[in-house]
Amino acid sequence: MSESQNIEYKQSWRDEYLKWICGFANAQGGKLYIGMNDQGEAVGLINSKRLLEDIPNKIVNYLGIVTDINLIEVDEKEVVEIDVPVSSVPISFRGTYYYRSGATLQELRGTALQRFLLKKLGKTWDDLPCIHATLDDIDTAAVDYFFQKAYISKRVSEDTRNEDLRLSLENLDLITDDGYLKNATLLLFGKRPTKFFPSVEFKIGRFGKDDADLIFQDIITGNIIQMADKVMDVLKSKYLVSPIHYEGLQRVEALELPEDSLREAIFNAIIHKDYTGAAIQLSVYNDRLILWNEGSLPEGWDIKHLFEKHPSKPTNKTIATIFFKAGFIEAWGRGISKITNGFARANLKEPIFEEAFGGIMVTLFRKKEEKAKINAKEDLKEDLKRDLKEDLKEDLKELSANQIKILSILKDNPSITQRELSNKVGINEKNIRNNMSVLKEKGYIIRVGGRKVGYWKVDLDNEN
Repeated sequence: MSESQNIEYKQSWRDEYLKWICGFANAQGGKLYIGMNDQGEAVGLINSKRLLEDIPNKIVNYLGIVTDINLIEVDEKEVVEIDVPVSSVPISFRGTYYYRSGATLQELRGTALQRFLLKKLGKTWDDLPCIHATLDDIDTAAVDYFFQKAYISKRVSEDTRNEDLRLSLENLDLITDDGYLKNATLLLFGKRPTKFFPSVEFKIGRFGKDDADLIFQDIITGNIIQMADKVMDVLKSKYLVSPIHYEGLQRVEALELPEDSLREAIFNAIIHKDYTGAAIQLSVYNDRLILWNEGSLPEGWDIKHLFEKHPSKPTNKTIATIFFKAGFIEAWGRGISKITNGFARANLKEPIFEEAFGGIMVTLFRKKEEKAKINAKEDLKEDLKRDLKEDLKEDLKELSANQIKILSILKDNPSITQRELSNKVGINEKNIRNNMSVLKEKGYIIRVGGRKVGYWKVDLDNEN
């Protein structure tokens, strides 16, 4: 096996390798093999018996954890296997916290260390106390706005709202056990949240022919519970159009974009934003809107997970809970499908979701497609036909849309990995392998060279 998230090889023992054990314990656990080289080949040990005594003592003394230490035989050579379990509490080595990410060891500092410690403690940043804030910093009108929405959604009972403001916030779990207002409380209902968190802003800019051509802009500030309403009002009045049409005798002015989908995208940006980072930014162009918020996906996730059945894992759990109780969002991880389905019903191009610049970027297209329905499979076939300047074989029509898309991608990038293909096609790696097996059996792709240095050749002239 090659080195990975959970596997590390070392030819001999050094005390500095306690950092790797610390990193495994803080991440997903793993195994450290002493007596093997970087290629996973056994080189053996001459002091294995002493290591079996020394290493466990050093792990306990420096890290405070207990691991399984085994002496195993690989290719008739002795190797020490250190099996490191996941720790439920943060582990440090000489005052420094390490974390195993991929096949690398990361030293955690600053914001990354703060997030790690909070996660280990089962908390999120918005759950922390804002020790300098008082009830005088709370806008009671914003609190009343929330309860009005929550009563309509029937997710909060009417006795939750109390004449005593502190008791109302306690009922919503927005005050810590020590009596402090939480960060979430100031973000949701603060009179001036920027007093405590400078990046509580939603920037909107209208651009012309390129990003250097900024025509006009707006900055929305204030509490985040009412921010989506303010953003939508500004977009409707200055940035987007509402074409007029008639349904019978009734005049209808529907927004050019599906309003529920646009609002959902805005809610997502507000809820999942890293409020220690930059402001939310919405760039409006002639043909599209680009919405960006700083923040990361849950650990181990990438964009394709958003399009699969997935649990709700909000960056800011307390904020998300309040938005749910207000009836603004669902709690089942269906936000992305709500956005894409709305655009599909409006006959608009499917939005694009990307990880970019330390955050999540969503591209929403304004202009309708020329055809009511786009047959992606046939379009991909035509692209292949045009680019390769060949007639497609008759039995190519029997391939699926994903298989056609794989062919198209391999044509442009023969050395692409299966993981990269998975991200581009939007299906998991197991399905990528299955589809590629079909293409290989039919002779449409041929592997040239080995696994590490080879590439895929697209061949439409096969005789299969």
